[in-house]
Amino acid sequence: MPDDLLYETLNSRFGHSGFRGGQREVVEGLMEGRSMLAVFPTGGGKSLCYQLPALLLEGVTLVVSPLIALMKDQVDALREKGVAAARLDSSLEREDYEAVIRSLGDGSLKLLYVAPERLSNEGFRARLKKLKIALVAIDEAHCISEWGHNFRPDYLKLAKLCRDLKVPRVLCLTATATPGVAKDIRAAFRIAREDHIQLSFHRANLDLRVTPVSAAERKEHLLQRLSGSEGAAVVYVTLQHTAEEVATYLQKNGLAARAYHAGLPDEFRADAQEAFMSGKTRVIVATIAFGMGIDKADIRAVYHYNLPKSLENYTQETGRAGRDGKLSTCELLACGDDLVTLENFIYGDTPSPAAVRHLVDHVLRLGSEFDVSTYELSAVNDIRPLVVNTLLTYLELERLIEATKVFWSTWQVRLLRGLEATLAGYDERRKSFLRKIFAAATEGRSWYTFDVSEVALKTGEDPQRITAALGYLEEAGDIALKKSGVRQGYRIKKDPGDLHELARRLDEKFRRREDADLERLREVVELAEQKGCITGFVTGHFGETLAAPCGHCDRCRGLKPEPIPRTQRQQPSDEDLLVIGNLRDERHAALKTPRQLARFLCGISSPAVTRARLGRHEAFGLLESRPFAEVLMIAESL
Repeated sequence: MPDDLLYETLNSRFGHSGFRGGQREVVEGLMEGRSMLAVFPTGGGKSLCYQLPALLLEGVTLVVSPLIALMKDQVDALREKGVAAARLDSSLEREDYEAVIRSLGDGSLKLLYVAPERLSNEGFRARLKKLKIALVAIDEAHCISEWGHNFRPDYLKLAKLCRDLKVPRVLCLTATATPGVAKDIRAAFRIAREDHIQLSFHRANLDLRVTPVSAAERKEHLLQRLSGSEGAAVVYVTLQHTAEEVATYLQKNGLAARAYHAGLPDEFRADAQEAFMSGKTRVIVATIAFGMGIDKADIRAVYHYNLPKSLENYTQETGRAGRDGKLSTCELLACGDDLVTLENFIYGDTPSPAAVRHLVDHVLRLGSEFDVSTYELSAVNDIRPLVVNTLLTYLELERLIEATKVFWSTWQVRLLRGLEATLAGYDERRKSFLRKIFAAATEGRSWYTFDVSEVALKTGEDPQRITAALGYLEEAGDIALKKSGVRQGYRIKKDPGDLHELARRLDEKFRRREDADLERLREVVELAEQKGCITGFVTGHFGETLAAPCGHCDRCRGLKPEPIPRTQRQQPSDEDLLVIGNLRDERHAALKTPRQLARFLCGISSPAVTRARLGRHEAFGLLESRPFAEVLMIAESL
C-alpha cells in the first residue's frame, strides 16, 4: 500500500495529517494481511485503526461492538464523512434492517457494526459466509478472555466464527488487557507476539490520589473537593440508589449535578448525558453504565466514591479525565465498607453445583433440535440470565450444542380491518390457512395472541410458515404486530457422555471465576494501600514498568499510605437470629440451599426470590453489611 494513498485517505476522510502513537503500526500490519492486537488506553484512538483500512481493503469490514449507543454514534460520524457504514441492532425498524441487508448484498457497504449476540443466529452466519469479508474488528476484546474483568460469553465464540468464515485478518482492540488476558486473545486469534501493539498506560497529566475515608465522611469530603475546584467531573459509584443519593446531596449544596444509571428511563439518561456533555451539568454521578464512548475532552476530575471492582475498571474510568492533555485529578475515596457489597455481587453470580447439574441435565435432554428461553431457564434453575448464557456458551465450546436461530415465541396481532376484510384479497388456499391460525390464537379485546408453538401444535402447521404469514400481513399494512418472548434455538452436535462429570467441570469453571474476581478486588485494596508510586503500580498491572516513579501521585508527593477504614461489625443479634430461624421454618422453595439463603440474607436478589416475591420479606438483606462467607457459615449451620 503506497504511503501517499494511506495519508491521502487519512486526511481526506478523517481530517488528520498524521497518525497518533501505535496507529500506523496497526494499520500497516492489517494492510499486509496480518491479524493484530491493539492495547491502547482509553482515548488512544482505537477506532481509526480499523476504519481507515476498511476504506482501502476490498470487501466489508465487520465490527463487533457490545454497545448499541456506541455503534450508533460511530456509524453516524462515519456517514457524515461520506463512509458507507451501517449497524444491525435490536433498535432498528424493519425497513431500516432490510435496507442494511440489501446494501450488504450489493457490496456497497464498507463497515457493518453488530453486537456479538447477533452472531448466534445461524441465518446471519450463513449470510456472512456469502460475503467478501476484508476484516473483522473486535472492540472490547478483553471480553474474549474468561479471566478478563468484563467477560461476555458470546465473545468466546468469535475466534471459531472467524476461522469458519475464513476471515483474512482480525483486529482485536481493548483498553484494559493485562499480560495474561492479552496472551489469551493472541492465542485465540493466532496473533503473533510482534503484532501485539501496546501503548503506555502512563498519563503524565493525571494526578492520582488515594484518600482513606469512612462511609460517614465521604459525602462531605466529596463536596469539599468539588466546591474547591472547577471544571467537569465524573463521580463513579457502585449502586443505582447511591448515584441518586449523592447527586441529590450535591444539588442541595449548590452544585449542578445529575445522576446517571441503568435504572433510569432512556430519555432521562440521554438528557443527563447531553446536559453534562454541553456543560449545563458540571457533575455527573454515575454507575459504570456511564462512560463507554463518552468523548468529552475537558473532564477535569474523576472521583471514585466507591471502590472500583478491579484495576481494569479503575484505569478505564480514570482514563476519561484530561483527554485534552491538561492537568486533571483522579481521586479514590477508599472505604473498606464497599468490599462487602462488591464481594456479594461476585458471590451472587456463582450458581450452586445443584443448579448447574439441573440446567445441564435439562437442556441436553430436550431433543436433537430445541429452543430455550434464557429467562425461563434462569427462573427454573435460580441462575442469573447472564450466567445461564455463560453455561450455554460453555456447552457450545465443548462442541455439544450449536446455536441455530433467535426467534420470538409470542406474537400479538391487531387487525387494522375486520378479519374477513383482511382476507378478501387472498386466494382460497391462503384464506383457509389464515382463518385456521387466527382461530387457534387467543382472541382478546383488541389483540390476538399467537403462542407460536401452541398454534402450530393445534393446527399442525409449521411455526415458520405461521410467523412468515404474520410478517407478510404486517408488510401489507393489514395488521399491527408486537413480538415478545425471545428464544434461542440449538441443535445437539454429539453425545455429551457422563452428564454428572460435565456438570462438575462446568461448576469448577465458575468456582475459578469467583476466585479470580475476588483476587481483582484484593488488587484494588493493594492499590489503595500501596507504599510506592501509585501510577507505577497501575502500569505494572498491565505489564509496563516505568523507568522512574511518576512524580505526580500521592506517594510521590510524600503522602504515606493508611489502612482503608472499615466500620466495626457487630455480631448478629438474638433478634436477627430469631428472624432467620423463622425464615428457615417458613421453608421457601427459593431458599432451600444454604447458598440461596445466604444470598437472600445478604440482600442479593435472584430469579427464584423475585418469582416468589420475597424481596419485601423482613429478612431480605438482614445481614447485608456482613461478608458473604460469614453469612454462608450461618446458613450452613441452620
